[in-house]
Parts: sequence; structure tokens; C-alpha cells
Amino acid sequence: MVNSGPGQVLVFDMDGVLVDVSESYRETIVRTVEHFTGQRISRALIQEYKNAGGWNNDWALSQRICADLGVEAGYQEVVDYFNDLFLKQGLIHRERWLPKNGFFEGLGDRFDLAIFTGRSQVEVGVTLKREHCYDRFSMIVSSDDVENGKPHPEGLLKIAARYPGKPVLYVGDTVDDARSARAAYVPFIGVAGLETPGREELIKLLQAEGAIRVLSDINEIC
Repeated sequence: MVNSGPGQVLVFDMDGVLVDVSESYRETIVRTVEHFTGQRISRALIQEYKNAGGWNNDWALSQRICADLGVEAGYQEVVDYFNDLFLKQGLIHRERWLPKNGFFEGLGDRFDLAIFTGRSQVEVGVTLKREHCYDRFSMIVSSDDVENGKPHPEGLLKIAARYPGKPVLYVGDTVDDARSARAAYVPFIGVAGLETPGREELIKLLQAEGAIRVLSDINEIC
């Protein structure tokens, strides 16, 4: 029975929240753009696009940056090159897991735990199974499971519908996460890691989008 668990549902985004992706997803964007344009972009530039909102899809973001640099790359070409780097060449394994030992045990008595992420289910599975915590989450909603990506609230609404009557709280690290939470009428906690480019600007943006709190590390939530 879904409703037999704890009294609230805590939903995590993955990238920038449970996982430091500066050397995985962000590096893959850098290399993909460089492949198509011959230009190597900075992590700060990627953060600027993320802060503007509407760029939860890293394939689409890579294509857009290429276009802004004067190169029209086909979307499927970008997807294929990105996935080759990320999955086949293994940049996904360069990401850093952020929760400390005992993190989920400390939350399990108070919350049902779920994930709403822009990753595919394949990418979710690689990371969570590698970290031996796939079964910690009672529901995982990925980009494969929604017709509308963030900032649309579809994923959060799916999770809320599974837990009728239970308050839902969403933890994310981008403007799109915050907007998704607001559209779903779900309280939002932001995460702005200490090494995030333009961190102070991100904090202000998350607060302006309604964050009830902004953490520097996901472990602060315990």
C-alpha cells in the first residue's frame, strides 16, 4: 500500500543534487559543442543557459549553443555524438555521487523517496545501480515517462497522484526545477553547490522562483 509509508514525499532531481555532473554531463556538452564548432566553451557559459531556463534537455542545449556559435548541427547528430561520449565512452562514470553514507536511511523514516529527472531511464539506472541505491526510491520519473519535460510539472504531478493526500517536496538545482515545482504547487528546495559557476546569481534566481531554502550540499537536508 503506497499510503502506508511516511507522511511526506521527498522528490529529488538528480544532476546537481544527488550527483556532481561537472565532469560528466557538463563536460559532454563542452566536448559535443567543440566537435561541431571547433570552439571550446566554458562551464560558466553552460550555467548561463541553465539559469535562463528552458534548457533542461542537454541535447537541445548543445544544439542551441552550436547554433549560437554559428554552426547548424542536426539534432539527431548531436544526440548520437553526445550519447557516444556519455554512455559508450563512459563520461557518465566521471560523475561524483554526493549523498554521504547513511543519507537515505536518515530520511527513510520521515519520507517516501522519489526522483523526477530529465535523465533517461537508462542513465538513471547506470548511476543508481552503480551506487547501490536504485531500490531506495519508490517512484522514478524520467524523461522517458513524460510527454512534457521541465519546467512543465507533469513529472511532479505523476508522483503526487501516486501519493494522494501526502505533501510533496521537490529538491532541484535549476530554474526549470523551481518552475516545475511552482507549477505543480509543490514547495521547492534549491541546491547551489559551492563550486557552481556564478553561484550567488543562481541562489538569487532560485529564491526569486520561490525556493523556501537553498542548500550548498544535499546532505544539509538531513
